This record gives sequence, structure tokens and C-alpha cells, in this order.
Amino acid sequence: MSKQILVLPGDGIGPEIVAEAVKVLQLANEKYSLGFELAHDELGGAAIDKYGVPLADETLERARNADAILLGAVGGPKWDAIDPAIRPERGLLKIRSQLGLFGNLRPALLYPQLAEASSLKPEIVAGLDILIVRELTGGIYFGQPRESKVLENGERMAYDTLPYSESEIRRIAKVGFDMAMVRNKKLCSVDKANVLASSQLWRAVVEEVAKDYPEVELSHMYVDNAAMQLVRAPKQFDVMVTDNMFGDILSDEASMLTGSIGMLPSASLDATNKGMYEPCHGSAPDIAGQGIANPLATILSVSMMLRYSFGQAAAADAIEQAVSNVLDQGLRTGDIWSEGCTKVGTQAMGDAVVAALAKL
Repeated sequence: MSKQILVLPGDGIGPEIVAEAVKVLQLANEKYSLGFELAHDELGGAAIDKYGVPLADETLERARNADAILLGAVGGPKWDAIDPAIRPERGLLKIRSQLGLFGNLRPALLYPQLAEASSLKPEIVAGLDILIVRELTGGIYFGQPRESKVLENGERMAYDTLPYSESEIRRIAKVGFDMAMVRNKKLCSVDKANVLASSQLWRAVVEEVAKDYPEVELSHMYVDNAAMQLVRAPKQFDVMVTDNMFGDILSDEASMLTGSIGMLPSASLDATNKGMYEPCHGSAPDIAGQGIANPLATILSVSMMLRYSFGQAAAADAIEQAVSNVLDQGLRTGDIWSEGCTKVGTQAMGDAVVAALAKL
């Protein structure tokens, strides 16, 4: 029986980078006889243009029926002035919520070939391998009530709500501990428990879950300190688990340790490991259509898809090896380019990974 993958290219550079990832996926499909069938639809701004909403009901139904989803990126200035209720990003939040994709895995792995591309000194980041586990369907991005209003004195004000239930914290904590168990058995839980009530509950529940994982060394860190420590001594971390907003910010910070956010893939998983896979970066409208975007984060997201949703470790390893071999050849998109390397565009980088994968 074939397995269904729904491809949502999205906006900005999304279609360009997804096209290269699909070429890699199709080769892996043939090479390893994976039995995948691909379907395409729209999400975000492209969906607004086509359907009038950022996530059409029929697209959501197709996503529910798929075994995995490959996403590009959403958003752009074209849709900045529309009703906030139907902005492109609302489609992304809705699909995550409706599919129960609560566990976001964001690896920050520095390829040794890119040590010079990092914003930090090579000796600080050499060997870096961090996994950030981000809660994805709760917290301040989904909390109610939220409102913007004008006070009686004419001053504008707005507020958002940061709610977390015990069950939401418990399930993401378990993901963090499970990931730690298959890595180096170290987990750092990041919160703001000295100020926020939601973080105080977060820390208490994480401590409770820790009792089921006596082999894992658990530590806690306030988010402001964690942001500083990622720059000061990032290799102290192995697995980090944190809430939706903190994880959003910290994973983008961690991306620059690896040379470029264009190198960071991600997986968003439900309780059964069905997932949506996407690069951590945004739609980059400033370079869209120029053929210069880095497709490697999206290609590596395909590797994560094969590993986590389909259990195809050999195919996943091969894609990661192909990416490493291409970097060994000195090929670089502009975001990771350095003196002595060969600068290539989006399509050329994708073609190089396909060629490297074919040789394995």
C-alpha cells in the first residue's frame, strides 16, 4: 500500500526550496523502494490567493489523510495588510493545532565543513549538536483571551495570554526525555519560573516526569540565561525542552551557531509520529524568485521525515551523507559561502545533493 505525502510549497522561497527537496525525496523513493505518492496543495499566502483563506478545509482534510507533510514557508509583505484573522501565519498555526502536531524537533547541528560560517569562533562551535524540543500547539500563540483595543482615554493597548495545562507540559516533557534517552541522556528544561506562573507549573511537571527517567540528567535554566549560554558555551547543551515562544526564539538563535538558518530542518510530530516537516527559516521574500536560497534545510527536513514518520533510517542517513559530501566538494549557497568555496544557486545545490545521493 502506498504512503501519501502532501507537499505544501507555501510562499516566498518556499516553492524554490521545496522543488529541490522533492527531487531528493523522489530519488530516495526510487532508490529505497519506499512506495511514496506525492500530492500538492497550498498553504499560507498562496492559499489565500487560491482559496481566500490561509488553510482551506479541503487542504486540511488532505493533510489529515496524508502520512506526512512537507512544507516550505509561509508569509510575505503581499499579505501584511489583510485581516489578521486570515494572515498566512494563521494557516500554519491552524494546521499544527488541527493535526495535533505538538512536538517540534529542531536540531542545531554544525557540519564541520561550515565551522568558519558560524557567527562564533570555530573552537566555540566545533562539534555542536543540539536538539531543541519545542512545544508547538499551546502557549501564547494560541492562548485566549487575546485582544487589541482602545481605552477610554484613547490610548491603544493589547494583550495575549500564555496558558499551559499539566497534560500539555507532560507530553512535551516526555518527548524531551525520550530524545535525551537516545542521545547523551542530558536534558535542559528552559522556562521563566522566577516570573511566570505558567513556567512554575512547567518546571513542577517536568520534575514529575523526570522520575520516570532516572538515567537522564535534568537541569533547569531561565530563558534569558539560556539565550546567553547558547552564545557563550553552546556545547554544554544536548537536548533542550521549552515552550512555544521560547523555543521559537532559541532555535533561531541556535541556527546562527551552525552557520545559517538555511541549514536547520525541523519536524513537528503528533502522538503517533505523523509529522509535518519544514525548514526553520521563513519565506525570505527579499530573495524569492532569485534562485539563491539555500535548500539544504528543506532537504534535511526530508531526512527527518524518513527517520521519524517512516522509520527509514538507511534512507535518512544517506540523504544526510549526501549533504555532507556536497559540502566536502566546496559547494555553497550565498548564506554559507566563504573564501575558497564555490557559490551556487538553489537548483545547482539541489542537483548536487541528488547526484551525491545517487552515488551512495
